[in-house]
Amino acid sequence: MKMTDYGSWSGQTALLLAAVCGQTYVQFTNADGTFLMPDGFTLAAAIKGKTYGDLEGCFGFVLESADKVIVAFRGTITVSDWIADLDAKQVRYRPVRDGGLTHAGFTAIYMSMREQLKKSLAPLMDGRQLYVTGHSLGGALAVLAAPDIAGQTSGRPPVIYTFGAPRTGDPAFARMFNRTITHMHRVYNPRDVVPHVPPFLYTLPRSQKLYYYVHVKGGRKLSFNNGSISANHILDSYFQSLAGEEPGAVKAVCGSLPGFCPVPG
Repeated sequence: MKMTDYGSWSGQTALLLAAVCGQTYVQFTNADGTFLMPDGFTLAAAIKGKTYGDLEGCFGFVLESADKVIVAFRGTITVSDWIADLDAKQVRYRPVRDGGLTHAGFTAIYMSMREQLKKSLAPLMDGRQLYVTGHSLGGALAVLAAPDIAGQTSGRPPVIYTFGAPRTGDPAFARMFNRTITHMHRVYNPRDVVPHVPPFLYTLPRSQKLYYYVHVKGGRKLSFNNGSISANHILDSYFQSLAGEEPGAVKAVCGSLPGFCPVPG
């Protein structure tokens, strides 16, 4: 399948990247780390990171084709992931000067994989178009990674697609991100609780310290109601809703590779 757009919103590209995000969960679930890749792409690197207790695991992968590179991050699966999600105090975003403050739990995971990710990308940034994507926690990791690796790209700046991502940082971080990243597509369902957390004003329990959280730019509403908190957030629901908006693209994305695309539960 061709990803012929550059930068501007493409429903077909969103559908493909949502399917790629689905495969990050397959990668984690399969003991051998295997998963399906879109036509024309090969695995350049698995992305490994650490959560609480120094538990290392796969958080996604880097794919490459002749003219494109995709970095994809998975969402929350393990108990350690949930603990990281709940660690909503803020820390300095150190990869970029004047980067503001970001969610401590998300940032700890990203920093644990940062050097490996940048090393994996270095030989691939030869003019190929870079896409960065993720669902849920993976969307937050994509937002943290994007301004950090933007300086590695040669030629076109990276294009970011996230699905059901939470807020990641404070207003200073969002301003830096919005200046640095030209092409951001933040897909969210208004009935999905995850894009509404952390709240705009977050008070740290016990200390009563106050933190501010805002979304980065590029919000694109994708409304659906599947009847439960989980069903309004899972990647399969985002994929099926996108497929409903882009029925002509489904065959192009899914047709030649059975099992690549999420199916209704």
